Amino acid sequence: MSAIYLPAPDGTAFHYHLTNHEPLTKQAPNPFHSRTAYAAAHVVANPFSQGKKDGIDWELTLHYRRHLWSLGLSVAEAMDTAQRGMGLAWEDAKELISRSVKEAKAVGGGIACGAGTDHLRDGEHFSLEAICEAYEEQVAHIEQAGSKVILMASRALASSARSPEDYEYVYGRILNQVSKPVILHWLGDMFDPKLAGYWGSNDLDGAMENCLKIIRNYENKIDGIKISLLDDQKEIKMRRLLPAAVKMYTGDDFNYPSLIEGDDVGYSHALLGIFDGIAAVASSALGDLDRGNLAGYRKKMNATVPLSRHIFQEPTYCYKTGIVFLAYLNGHQPHFRMVAGAESARSILHLSQVFQLADQANVLADPELAIERMKPVLELAGVHQMEAVK
Repeated sequence: MSAIYLPAPDGTAFHYHLTNHEPLTKQAPNPFHSRTAYAAAHVVANPFSQGKKDGIDWELTLHYRRHLWSLGLSVAEAMDTAQRGMGLAWEDAKELISRSVKEAKAVGGGIACGAGTDHLRDGEHFSLEAICEAYEEQVAHIEQAGSKVILMASRALASSARSPEDYEYVYGRILNQVSKPVILHWLGDMFDPKLAGYWGSNDLDGAMENCLKIIRNYENKIDGIKISLLDDQKEIKMRRLLPAAVKMYTGDDFNYPSLIEGDDVGYSHALLGIFDGIAAVASSALGDLDRGNLAGYRKKMNATVPLSRHIFQEPTYCYKTGIVFLAYLNGHQPHFRMVAGAESARSILHLSQVFQLADQANVLADPELAIERMKPVLELAGVHQMEAVK
């Protein structure tokens, strides 16, 4: 059985034996259909970049999207998982969207792309007119490329709005213009502290009602809403209050198995960052759900929850580091480097736990490869395999 020395919190190391799972690496095309499942996809950095213009490895970035599509997942492009607003500027996001939509059309993959206002400078106040124009620019680019739009939460709107009516004005103006129904995006402040008080209230129930008012007024322009509040009861409450034609897309990386499975009243679809990292297992589990094999679905999906909760632990917005680390361990990219140096956001103890929980969740596609990828990361942190002690 494969084993590796991993660091302990007290500075020693211990011999970790990997579990004997059979990796879920091969899936039939379109293995599930009862749920729509978007994986918010990461970008692969160019480790030899010397400036912003060559910061992304486009071929490996698109290769990973082809991997997600091959598993039946759709791609949520240029979202926070792609370091949008945290390293990925709008100019790069524009190119990412154009390239990914073209690739999606070539392979028949599902895609929706994030439109926001992130080319407006953080920390400044803007007129509602300027915020609308920023949204309009990004929505136009996405629609011209031929993709569904995800109307992302706006830092500029969060800092500039003075009332729920300001949100109604901005969203109403954009929704009146879109050519096809969009997915709204409610990202909690644990994912982005600059979005505190979104929808015009710091009280979640009040914010929910403000958001629902917009949804009810523009129901025919809205495909669904993705909420990431890490509160399953709030999601269930809102899900039951949505108009019948509007989908709930869970963005709850803590409670997604039960939310997707649903209850007697309804269920959530998925738009999740963790699906980038657990794609093969999620695809297989959703196939079980289609076939009514709830035991299989629960066993596979529930096993990934400790991994997801660890990756998304506070500060939650650093979760991208764990997602990219999984891609590195699984051989989807040859290095553990990120845009803006975000690989440094988590400690070696955190990454060691990612390795262990990924193994226990059957997420490591090739355990031997994962061990070989893990060793240089450990060595760089001073965890030497030959000198480690139990």
